[in-house]
Amino acid sequence: MLSLFGGVLLGVFILHDFSFIVSLQSVAELFFSLLSEGWILKTLAFAILVGSIMSLMEKSGGIEGFVFYMHHKSNLVKTPRAALMVPYLIGIFIFIESTITSLIAGAVGRPLCDKEGVPHAKLAFVCDSTSAPISSLIVLNGWGALLLGLISAEIDSGTISGDAVALLIRSVGYNFYAITALIVTFIVIWFDINIGAMKNAHKDLEPLMKSENEPKSMLFMVLPILLMIVSVFVFLYITGEGNILKGSGSSAIFYTTLTTLLFMFFYYISSGSMGVKTYVESALSGAKKLLYIALVLLFAFAIGRVTSELHTGLYLASLAGEKLNIYLLASTIFLLSAIISFSTGTSWGTFSIMLPVAIPMAATLDANIALAIGAVISGGVFGDHCSPISDTTIISSMASDCEVVEHIRTQLPYAIISAFIALFLFSLFSFFPF
Repeated sequence: MLSLFGGVLLGVFILHDFSFIVSLQSVAELFFSLLSEGWILKTLAFAILVGSIMSLMEKSGGIEGFVFYMHHKSNLVKTPRAALMVPYLIGIFIFIESTITSLIAGAVGRPLCDKEGVPHAKLAFVCDSTSAPISSLIVLNGWGALLLGLISAEIDSGTISGDAVALLIRSVGYNFYAITALIVTFIVIWFDINIGAMKNAHKDLEPLMKSENEPKSMLFMVLPILLMIVSVFVFLYITGEGNILKGSGSSAIFYTTLTTLLFMFFYYISSGSMGVKTYVESALSGAKKLLYIALVLLFAFAIGRVTSELHTGLYLASLAGEKLNIYLLASTIFLLSAIISFSTGTSWGTFSIMLPVAIPMAATLDANIALAIGAVISGGVFGDHCSPISDTTIISSMASDCEVVEHIRTQLPYAIISAFIALFLFSLFSFFPF
């Protein structure tokens, strides 16, 4: 939080020519402005309420029951590999919203990983490496709606011609970073590959405490999670007025958490799992634990706003806009998008900055437009994946009970390997169109 606030302060000083009084006023106005925006308040509330959901699941005995069932009754999870494959598959199949994907994968995977001695850092890596990549590949979600809108705008302006949907589908095939990240993550899980800081992540683990009593039903955990999955679709449909692709992600996840907490209240109390007092105490305790996550998110939003006002992304894009060789176009767009996404902590913001730049550049050079779009998407996902101020990075850490800094350190080597492979593929397809 100190690092993020220092970055916000310096950015505001630059914006106001280092005028001390004006800059301090501007900082106060910035945070008041952020806290007056509905989607930000909903996202912050979601981050806090998730703590309540996690705490209640644990207190109800549902997590212990789930671990007991998976480990003893079903024999599905008997190894560290199996413990990580469960959140990996969840990340693949729940592609509707990256935030919910990370949350559910972390909630389900954490007790299994604790049972099998898998560090939380590795779980956070799996959650983060599947959520955004799969959402950017299976674009039947908000990601697809944003990309389709940006591409359609370029077609409407006359920059390029063709069908926006067909172009988006073609560009998904060139989303080399997302594809590579999913493959690399699977290989890391299957062969238990630990490199860099991940080698030492095991030392921070504490043994899972075993209960002397018979474990309660795993339904105390499974039913709330199933409700969350269904509720996200329902609220995206409602907020999108009948169109899931146009639904509000922040509203959907906020209303989903409220619905889940309400369901848990009636379910747990009516089943005798806990009393009203225990429910309230557990919910408040869980919310309190994740209050700092909400503060980190707030500072992340603030520095993202400052870099936007500084036009950091547009400036970086302008550096590569002149005299660029057609064979270096896709690689340059990928790297530029990654830098912007890392700096601002948002892949969606990067798409909004870079697609209106990359598409005209590709059209002018008579290059493969779908490849250029794929490079923007890949770069945006890669930068967002590595950024310490990205909401998906923070929420993956939160859901896995892993410190944000540790998560960044441990997953960075794997992300860089995926990025190098993607960079090679962008260069290869630029020289040899397939």
